[in-house]
Amino acid sequence: MARRADAHPDNAPGPFFVDRTCIDCGTCYQFAPETFADGGDHARVHRQPGTPEARLRAAMALVACPVGSIGTSDKGRLAEASRAFPHPLADDLLFCGYTSEKSFGAWSYLILRPEGNVLVDCPRAAGPLMERIEALGGVRYLVLSHRDDVADHQAYRDRFGCERVMHRADGLPGLEHYVDGDEPVPLAADLLLIPTPGHTAGSQCLLHRDRLFTGDHLWWNPEKGRLSASRAYAWHSWPQQLDSLERLLAFAFSWVLPGHGSLHRAASPAAMRADLARALDALRRS
Repeated sequence: MARRADAHPDNAPGPFFVDRTCIDCGTCYQFAPETFADGGDHARVHRQPGTPEARLRAAMALVACPVGSIGTSDKGRLAEASRAFPHPLADDLLFCGYTSEKSFGAWSYLILRPEGNVLVDCPRAAGPLMERIEALGGVRYLVLSHRDDVADHQAYRDRFGCERVMHRADGLPGLEHYVDGDEPVPLAADLLLIPTPGHTAGSQCLLHRDRLFTGDHLWWNPEKGRLSASRAYAWHSWPQQLDSLERLLAFAFSWVLPGHGSLHRAASPAAMRADLARALDALRRS
């Protein structure tokens, strides 16, 4: 629970605040930028929510925070916020919220499909979230992009009997389905697993229609105004990560949905390909 006595001094005065336990995962200011902002090495409240919609969104950011660093004296929307995830990003695409400290606040997503829903990376095993996912049809596949963002995967396996899918090179034992090698592997007619080693040896992306779920491989950097990746956090191989990014130019997608960093939607696959080529040029020169 966040403590007002430990609140950062750069919070705007009012009911919502961020305290010193913040790990700066970015979840709150990516999800509710009207209220929260990046304070350098922590999140902060830059403007108190002034409308009912903004109050709910701020309360949802509180619920989503992986370490309970957001507090408020305005309790009016908290019960509603706890039941508001998964939150729709599109008709069949939802953000799960309830990020986990085990994954440093990485985002996870739920894809709704008649053939069985797909959970991409793993949120906290929170009761309200799991109940809502069950009401939406449960989980057939749990696709794990890499070893860092697995969180409470066993609890989701136990609850839903889902098939956990991961690249063997990241070595998480006891799963139901492993991907091998560097070539793309169909998981279903509309689901393509794309090995993208670099951040970790077993990093993989998932392509569903025009949506690419990228884990920690690729994200949108709003400060730079382009797609980006991190040399500092390339635990396995930065040159290999750059090569993996270049291979993504062969695929058609208009969404990038990362675990960390901001999501990005381009006007078309061609526009996204141009965005990726521009990012690659900048990353290779950096």
